[in-house]
Amino acid sequence: MDTFAARLVGAAKLDARTFEEVEADVTATPQALGAVVLSSLAGGIGALGTGGLGASGFIGGALVSLIGWAAWAALTYLIGTRLFPEPQTRADVGELLRTTGFASAPGLLRLAGIVPGLYAPVYFATSVWSLAAMVVGVRHALDYSTTTRAVVVCVVGWLLSFAIALLLGAYFGVVVQSS
Repeated sequence: MDTFAARLVGAAKLDARTFEEVEADVTATPQALGAVVLSSLAGGIGALGTGGLGASGFIGGALVSLIGWAAWAALTYLIGTRLFPEPQTRADVGELLRTTGFASAPGLLRLAGIVPGLYAPVYFATSVWSLAAMVVGVRHALDYSTTTRAVVVCVVGWLLSFAIALLLGAYFGVVVQSS
């Protein structure tokens, strides 16, 4: 299942094997970046259906999303390996970049937000779905034995990365949307 498309589908299905595979495949980091870029672009295109976001907002929003992804992965790594590790927790930042990148796969459906009236419900649904994918990915990347620990790490990391994204968004004058 090493094709990019198959990995996107597997991540969207919350398939544990997909997350284990991308965690272990050091060559999958560009694919994870691709998943984030595509998700960010889909969100930007979907937001056009709201009548908002011009070209600069679209590009700025995509850049903030990419920075947010990197921040969330790095924070998740630090929180998961330093604050809440289990005895078997072994991970590096690359593993978290890959699993969190593929966790953004549900965001590809934000493209449907271009249909007037659909953006908010689609964005909400894909955000919850992406958070669930993030939990699955983090549980496997950090070798946690429970999902509860992965949920705590993801929520704490998300809150911190969202705060960073808000600050960056305010600085660059971009409306920030969490991954």
